[in-house]
This record gives sequence, C-alpha cells and structure tokens, in this order.
Amino acid sequence: MIGFYNYTVILTYMSLVSSILGILFASGIPDGTPRPTIAIICLMVSGLCDMFDGKVARTKKDRSEAEKKFGIQIDSLCDAVCFGVLPAVIGYSIGMRSWIDAPILVLFPLCAVIRLAYFNVAEEERQQQTTEVRKVYEGLPVTSVALILPLLYSFYKDIGKDCFPEVYGTVMLIIAIAFITRFKIKKPGLKTMFAFLGIGVLELLWLLYKTHTR
Repeated sequence: MIGFYNYTVILTYMSLVSSILGILFASGIPDGTPRPTIAIICLMVSGLCDMFDGKVARTKKDRSEAEKKFGIQIDSLCDAVCFGVLPAVIGYSIGMRSWIDAPILVLFPLCAVIRLAYFNVAEEERQQQTTEVRKVYEGLPVTSVALILPLLYSFYKDIGKDCFPEVYGTVMLIIAIAFITRFKIKKPGLKTMFAFLGIGVLELLWLLYKTHTR
C-alpha cells in the first residue's frame, strides 16, 4: 500500500477520523437530528491528538526524508478538515444558515487552508536550513479552535439559541482573520501543552455540565 502506517502518523489519522465523525454528527447522521455537542467533543478529541502527534513522530530518530515530508503534508491535510471544515459544519448545524452567514462559513476553512499551505512551504524551507525544532508560529495556529470554540459553545444556553449563531459566526470571522495575519506566537513547550490539556479537560467537564443542565 502507498503511504506510511507506522506509529508516527497514528495520532494524525485518529484526529481525522474524529473530525469526520464530528461532521457526520453535526450533519444529522444517522437520524437527521444535528448533534453539535457531540461534534464539539469530536473537535476537542482531534485537538488532543494533534497536540501530541508531532512529539510522537520525533521520537522515531531514523525517519527518512520521505517520512518527514509525508508527516508535514498529512498533518496539514488532516488539520484542514479537523479545524477548518468541522467548525464550519458545526456553525451550520447550530443555525448559521442565512445569506449573511454563508461568506463566513466559506471564509473560515479557506483561511485555514491558506495558513496551513503557507506553513508547509515555510517549514520545508526551514528544515532545509536547520534541524532545530520550530520555536515560533506565524499567524494563529488552526488547532487553537479546539480550545476556543468548545469554550464558546459551553455558553450556548447562556447566550441563547437565537443569538448564539451570530456570536459563533463573529468569533469564526475573527479567528479566520487571525489565521492569515502576520504575527508571531511562541510555540508551546511540553509544560504548556499539558496546561492546554488540563484546560481542555476542564472545558469538557464544563461543557458536559452545561449540556446536562439545559
């Protein structure tokens, strides 16, 4: 079979599977009822997998150049679905269905893909010049939506069913612009990543609590 299937890419594949399930749930499969809450949880799972896939991949010291390049490409391709397409589908499922919402639902994944493609080019050039691990990111990393949007969604009840699609759409627009805005963010270290993991767990518990009390 073509492609690579060793442990270095398993988390990346799992992230994609989770996001596809999220898209299906948000779309109303299997009974026609959209389940955005489950889709949001799938988004968080994808974020968790993506958080550590690079760390896992770098533990394999004998990766070939083809494996390294494949890792960069497959990670960005999966991220485009997980953190570009899935949030847009969730937006549609919660009520972003007017003609005003359509440009935002299109712009969000477009900006995510542009940022990911730019990252691929920049990373390939960087790796030709140095073997050091990347220390900064340009633009808002697309994976940040796995923390931002679940936190926002946990306030669905407080904001209200009628107003929430507008709030969600506004946040999506801000995030989309941040994806392609040229500013630098320090790449999080292992301690910061575990802090994000803790925040994610708290967000999940808060989301489940808010859902249960609706």
